[in-house]
Amino acid sequence: MHTYTKTFAIVSIVFLAIAFALSSRSQNAGPSGPPVDPGVRAGAPGAGEPIGGLTAGELDFFNRIAQPTFTEVDAVANGLGPRFNLDSCAGCHAFPTTGGSSPITNPQVAEAAAIAPGNQVPSFLALNGPVREARFVNNGDGTPDGGVHSLFTISGRPDKPSGCAIAQPDFSNTANIIFRIPTPLFGAGLIESITDATIRQNLASDPAGQKSQRGIKGHLNVGVIAGTVNTNPNDGGVTRFGWKAQNKSLTVFAGEAYNVEQGVTNEVFPNEREDDPNCAQNATPESDSTFDIGATGPSDVAAFRGFMRFLAPPAPACTGSACSPSIQNGHSLASQTGCFNCHTETLMTGASSTAALSQQPVPLFSDLAVHHMGTGLADGVTQGTAGPDEFRSAPLWGLGQRIFFLHDGRTNDLLQAIQAHQSSGSEANSVISSFGSLTSSQQQDILNFLRSL
Repeated sequence: MHTYTKTFAIVSIVFLAIAFALSSRSQNAGPSGPPVDPGVRAGAPGAGEPIGGLTAGELDFFNRIAQPTFTEVDAVANGLGPRFNLDSCAGCHAFPTTGGSSPITNPQVAEAAAIAPGNQVPSFLALNGPVREARFVNNGDGTPDGGVHSLFTISGRPDKPSGCAIAQPDFSNTANIIFRIPTPLFGAGLIESITDATIRQNLASDPAGQKSQRGIKGHLNVGVIAGTVNTNPNDGGVTRFGWKAQNKSLTVFAGEAYNVEQGVTNEVFPNEREDDPNCAQNATPESDSTFDIGATGPSDVAAFRGFMRFLAPPAPACTGSACSPSIQNGHSLASQTGCFNCHTETLMTGASSTAALSQQPVPLFSDLAVHHMGTGLADGVTQGTAGPDEFRSAPLWGLGQRIFFLHDGRTNDLLQAIQAHQSSGSEANSVISSFGSLTSSQQQDILNFLRSL
């Protein structure tokens, strides 16, 4: 069976069991008991389809080229390695369906023997834990690192080049390792289509002084002064993708991930990360556009970009008056406590060459800026101008069908994820204090609202 198909089948079966269990635990909590995360929302995935309004040509590209390319499994001949984290984009972005985040069953563990024979599964991975990439905070000499160190090598694979014998990184010093989990890709084209001006204006706005009263000063990961609208040193553009908003566009995002996560060189990142000549024997870039007379084909990165660009946003379980009183009250309370000071409910796209993305509301629940999240969440890594404790406000849409939370997937409990926002130096301290002062019933309403997204 195809590696991705087999993994998805496992995910689908386990999802039903775990979703039922998680839902049951919330129903067992009495109305006067402590608040409980309702758990992963059961039912069909509210995402994974192409966005409505695509032209016939755009829809054909999505269905015939983009989605199949995103789900394909790479071998060494296709460019896998020499170092890699997994052999398929869809293996990491798998839940609740293709394009999502980390699945219930971690393919880095479940498929390790097949995709990386002879490699050891690092101790920080678990079969029922999140897909993870590992970054070293510092180099051996104490200077800052922050880069991804791929988990596996092709050295034990039967399709490796003769003589390839590179070793895995040394992951024994776990105090020097931080983790990142996959970000969901649903609605990514809408996020890309939000204008820089809209993001800046939203960040600068402070109705009734709510942000300043709560100590919220987030900044864009493009400059040097917190609390102001900053610009990229090269083009003045606003970066918006990634846990620290380190990437500007879906093309850069796709090219970097292809090279870092699977080791495949491409038009955007054309050089091997591991240049041992015994292992890196493919001509580069390994994924390139094909140039045939009368038939020029897109590269994988172009296909990935198209897949993400044309993915519909995740659908909530309900909206407005169709929601239960608890969910409606939770929405109001989330606003009152200040959650939306960072997790802006809706931003608008600008004029787009793709009509389906043009002048559209984007209910992403994020300001796409980075904020100080305090010592409790700090990872010690700087990317661009996002410092060691700064992270992008994670979009909350689709939260109802997400398993793992926070940048490193440290918890699958939404309540714990909320509480983790409070620590020394966090801009969310006032908001979390307000949340903590609510009654258990009110906190439950907020949890129910968030799981409805």
